[in-house]
Amino acid sequence: MLCWARTWRLPQRGLGLSRTSFSTVPVAHSSSSSGQGGADPRPVRLSYKLLDGDAVRPALVFLHGFLGSKNNFNSVAKALAQHTGRRVLTVDARNHGDSFHSPDMSYEAMSQDLQDFLPQLGLVPCVLIGHSMGGKTAMLLALQRPELVERLIVEDMSPVEFTSDPNIHTYIAAMRAIDIPDKVPLSHARKLADEQLSRVVQDINMRKLMLTNLVEADGRLVWRLNLDTMAKHLDKILAFPPQQEPFPGPTLFLCGEHSKYVHPSHYPEIRRLFPQAQMQTVPNSGHWIHASHPQEFMAAIRDFLV
Repeated sequence: MLCWARTWRLPQRGLGLSRTSFSTVPVAHSSSSSGQGGADPRPVRLSYKLLDGDAVRPALVFLHGFLGSKNNFNSVAKALAQHTGRRVLTVDARNHGDSFHSPDMSYEAMSQDLQDFLPQLGLVPCVLIGHSMGGKTAMLLALQRPELVERLIVEDMSPVEFTSDPNIHTYIAAMRAIDIPDKVPLSHARKLADEQLSRVVQDINMRKLMLTNLVEADGRLVWRLNLDTMAKHLDKILAFPPQQEPFPGPTLFLCGEHSKYVHPSHYPEIRRLFPQAQMQTVPNSGHWIHASHPQEFMAAIRDFLV
């Protein structure tokens, strides 16, 4: 099994940015996308890892959540590539991981990135699998361009706006407030950052996710996330663009038993937009099903592919 990672290094662009690696496939926004939500008209390049496999069957494409990266799915991607024999793609969203930083963080822009990117890799139609923020991006892409999505899997997210989740604001503010002395080794810097984050972020797993974004670049400690843009557009991350036309393909909503992101009150909108939706709950799981219950997560995907 071969793993293709299309990357190269670009110069640093100031505080808050890490070493940036990009795919060799340029992603250019269409003129319609550049007019929505202040979208950035410049080309956006996405960093990705592609595990080789059968080119006849639709590939599995994983989209990570807010503050995450393509690396969140490393173990799951390798296991599914081996068990299914399919190609498996993990990709960094704009302003995350090693992908390009942009002043726009709308779901329209993130969907457009993939609409241009996936066909250039020859990965459409695909099985689109999105967690949290990535789940909203996946849903929007399926609704906008159903011919690109053979089937859809949404991990613990609904196609609705969340107005009562203060955590996302707290997380960004806590990360921006981190104060680390100069010339501190990365391992020690992460310990210091963890101590500071723990004052406001009690969830240790959430802190671990956040700290994966603290990296060393050119002798400096930086966040590889575009925190400034995220702070300005948190309302877009919590929202979901209004849609009218449903996605006609098979859809699985995989929910965490103890998570609050998929509520029974959301079911009517889920059924309206995804009339073939199946609902499945993973017992004793929270928001990060793929991390806490990887075997159950992969089993649900394999069953849905049959």
